[in-house]
Amino acid sequence: MEETVTVKKPARERILDAAAELFYRDGIRAVGVDTVIARSGVAKMSLYRNFASKDELVCAYLERNIAQHAAWWDRVTARHPDDPRAQMQALFTALGHWIDHPKFQGCPFTSAAAELRDPANPAHALAVAHKRMVRDRLRALAAAAGADCPERLTAQLQLLMEGAYAAGRALDLGAGNGAVASAAAALIDRACGAGPAGRKILNAGQ
Repeated sequence: MEETVTVKKPARERILDAAAELFYRDGIRAVGVDTVIARSGVAKMSLYRNFASKDELVCAYLERNIAQHAAWWDRVTARHPDDPRAQMQALFTALGHWIDHPKFQGCPFTSAAAELRDPANPAHALAVAHKRMVRDRLRALAAAAGADCPERLTAQLQLLMEGAYAAGRALDLGAGNGAVASAAAALIDRACGAGPAGRKILNAGQ
């Protein structure tokens, strides 16, 4: 029988893993560096060799979340190549499933922007920049889908998204949070004209 060799993650990754869990679950301001050190199992000097300060650690946490969110977005939209309308609808179906997850604690970027309100804080700037990136990507899909007013549809969908993040923590929106997908389908149908894909998702959410 071959012996299984467990490869230990580098200290930086273990620190980021611990920080991601703690910051997301308990909040950035509530979690101190010593708590991250204890959870990650690294020495204090090891943490400070990788991150000069807690602010730098928070930025690294958000940067990793940005990359993960972008990968999620690309995976979801790749299921509907060359169909921007279906891509928008698929994003909100996937969002409904995400907020249905038992570990869901809202949007990490919304939480970071609310906790770290100083516009000069680099982490606040990262969170706001991410929201702008989401807006830009939604606007591109809305325009490609032929929305009568891409700016208006973008604003409506982003408001729906932010509302879903908040409601997902406090309300039961049904299995898979189908109300999120059906609300998005209604907005998309109104802006782009009702189509079979939109009707299918709308009916599934009812």
